[in-house]
Amino acid sequence: MSADGRFAPSPSGPLHLGSLRTALVAWLMARSQGAGFVVRIEDLDPQRSRPEHEATQLADLEALGINWDAAPARQSQRLELYDEALGKLHAQGLLYPCFCTRAEIREAASAPHGTLAEGAYPGTCRHLDALTRRRRIEAGERFALRVNAGSTRIDWHDRLHGEQSGFVDDFVVVRADGVHAYQLAVVVDDAAQAIGEVVRGADLAESTPRQIHLQRLLELPPVTYAHVPLVLSADGSRLAKRDGAATLAERDESPQATLALLAHSIGLASGRDRVEAAAELLAEFDPARIPRGPLVLG
Repeated sequence: MSADGRFAPSPSGPLHLGSLRTALVAWLMARSQGAGFVVRIEDLDPQRSRPEHEATQLADLEALGINWDAAPARQSQRLELYDEALGKLHAQGLLYPCFCTRAEIREAASAPHGTLAEGAYPGTCRHLDALTRRRRIEAGERFALRVNAGSTRIDWHDRLHGEQSGFVDDFVVVRADGVHAYQLAVVVDDAAQAIGEVVRGADLAESTPRQIHLQRLLELPPVTYAHVPLVLSADGSRLAKRDGAATLAERDESPQATLALLAHSIGLASGRDRVEAAAELLAEFDPARIPRGPLVLG
């Protein structure tokens, strides 16, 4: 069964090898099923998003032969869709203002909470009465908007990792600076773009229960998930620009040689030191070949 896929980078810097590897897997997952593929630019954060980074990211994808079926969508141009979703949540009485600072949240998360999942938001501001909320808002206190998730647990299936289960805490849908949160935007966008399968890095797996819960609240079509293991630096830490040779531009080799490296890491192109374009990998692609553990670059 075909399921349209997507790659959704944030234009805050060049794509490192881990992101390019995820993009390649996402593209292969979709194209091997005869499905569509789109690129979405997640540029909601005006402080971090830069047009020059977007241009570099798209050029790097094209250099590897990763193509897409429509002009890239930009989250900054889709704010009305997010506001519409917020209106639906508000109508259900599920939103509340959260005045907690990051320090207060860290302190609360480190305290014992019985059955509460480790690191989850304990619902501090959920218990404020309407008068207290109004007074604090009128006093000019900054606040985020959270969804009252009702201590929900979500069971879901990951195409690469099998059956999964996760707790849903009261997550943010609008940040204190007024920016729509990732959790909201990604769910709305996937539905609007008819995405059937979300393939992304394993660091985002913990957000999946929240997003499934939000899909259900908004009565949006469900999607399937596959979380690609991360690429780590030699010391076992997450790959970062400071590690050197972590982006396409920094590597002392052609894009075709880098594509071969990425292909080898997912069980493809054995014995080849270059692959001209991603399409050459389609005939032998099999998700079962993808290692389930992280890739460590020596």
